[in-house]
Order: sequence, then structure tokens, then C-alpha cells
Amino acid sequence: MGHNHSHDHGALSGKRLLFSIILNILITISQVVGGLISGSLALISDAVHNLSDVLSLIISYGANLLSNKKKQTPYQTFGYKRAEIIAAFINSASLIVIAIFLAIEAVKRFSEPQEIMSEIVIWLALIAIAGNGLSVLLLKKDANHNINMRAAYLHLISDFLTSVAVLLGGILMKFYGIYWLDAILTILISVYLLFMGWNIFLDSLKILMLFAPKDINIEDIQKEILIIDEIENIHHVHVWHLNDKDIHFEAHIEFKEDIKLSEFDKICNQVEQILREKFNIRHSNLQPEFERDDHKDFIIQD
Repeated sequence: MGHNHSHDHGALSGKRLLFSIILNILITISQVVGGLISGSLALISDAVHNLSDVLSLIISYGANLLSNKKKQTPYQTFGYKRAEIIAAFINSASLIVIAIFLAIEAVKRFSEPQEIMSEIVIWLALIAIAGNGLSVLLLKKDANHNINMRAAYLHLISDFLTSVAVLLGGILMKFYGIYWLDAILTILISVYLLFMGWNIFLDSLKILMLFAPKDINIEDIQKEILIIDEIENIHHVHVWHLNDKDIHFEAHIEFKEDIKLSEFDKICNQVEQILREKFNIRHSNLQPEFERDDHKDFIIQD
């Protein structure tokens, strides 16, 4: 078997995530108390939203800790590299559920507006905006490089935007008595959350289902490898994401002649170089064959 892989990834900042968790717990508690005192369903709804995000951040934090464990065992040969993908899948799914819940509640509030103590709503919304805004800034850098952190980041953005909607609703209720605008803003935010959450949900689901990366055409891989003179064909091909960074490749390679093992090693290095330089695949598993009686289809149907 030819085999090559690389694990050069920087550790993500778990401390920033932990700080965001503590901050959001404090925001959630203050919003629940404030919502009960003021009678504001918007504040309580925002508190429920924040609580769900606290849970998602805890999941992301746990996944971050697990994924940074380098140790692999005979029973965990990949370590915990998929922990963050599972967390991203759970977080994005919950984001979609929250968006639907907020939209339903917004429709109810739109049809049945209620007068509330707007001063409490305004001040607590400002506190939530400041806290969530700080959390968003802390996680923004990591969100650009990691699907799990991106899901957590989107949860915090949704908190931030929801708090802005609550603030605007509080101001308009205080000075103009416009109670229905809060519901309109909440519906718009829900649509945004559905759009963003759905993309991450699909991306993480495709990785869990071992789909080939969307930016790689595996037929192009076949063409590049068959340029090598000694290779007769390539079949039994599998390409998949281990996580959102590592791409794995495996295939059976049939040779035109019964070559030596040392010659296979040289050709194997050529194939690995092609995969690495042209397709960013750094982990490959190649099985050499010569006149073996098996299926020669590029993609084998089980």
C-alpha cells in the first residue's frame, strides 16, 4: 500500500469560546429575569434563543477540545477529528429549528401585539448587543477556517441581530407605540438564519455522508494519474473529507507490467505529488495490482 498524510493544523482558541459561553449565560439569565418583570415575550424569546446558543457553544467547545487531542489509538485511528463536524451538524440543525420557532412566534406577536415595559427591554437589548458583539469579534478569525467555529459564530451573529431587533422594537414601542415592527424584524432575521444555517447543515451532512469534495472533479484525478506511462488503469476510487480540512483518497492502481516494489514506490510518489499539488489531497492510500481478476470500474457499485 502507498500511504501519505499530513497533520499540520494550528490549534483553535478554546479560551475565546469559553469566554463567549460565560458571557452568553449571563445575558440569558438577565433576559429571562427582565422578560418576566417587563412582560416582554420578545425578551423571553431572545433569552430562549440565547440559551440554545449557549448549548451550541458548549457543544462547539467540547468538540474543539476533542479535535485538538492528537493521540490516536487502535480503536480511534483518526482520533477525534470528526467531533467538530458532528458539532457543526448539530449546531446548524438547531439554528434552523430556532429560526422556524422565531418566525412562528413573530407571526403570533404580529397578530396579537401586547404593551410591555419598554425601558427594561431597551436596556437589556443593549447589554445583549454589547455582549454578543464582543463574542462575534472574538470568534470571527476562527470562523473563517473551521466549520464548527463558523456554526458557533453564526449562532452568535443571530443572537446579535435578534437583540438589535428587540432594541428597535423597544424604542419604537416606547416612543411611537409601534408594536408590530418587532415581529417583522424577527421574521426577516429568521429567513437569514434559515439561509445561513441550511448551508452549514448541508456542508456538514455531506462530510458525514463521505461525499466527495464539491471543488474536486474525480475524473480529473483519473486523467492526471493515467498520464503516468506505467499505469494501465485506476479503479475502486474513493474521495472524501475526514473533516473540513483533510481530504482522503484511496484507489486500486493496475500496472501494465509486473513491476518491483521499489518501482511502485517511485510511481506512488508521483501519484501522491499529483494529488497534493493539483488537488490538495495530502492523505492517499494506493493499492497496486497486476492482472488481478476484479472489477475495473472507476466507481464500484456495491
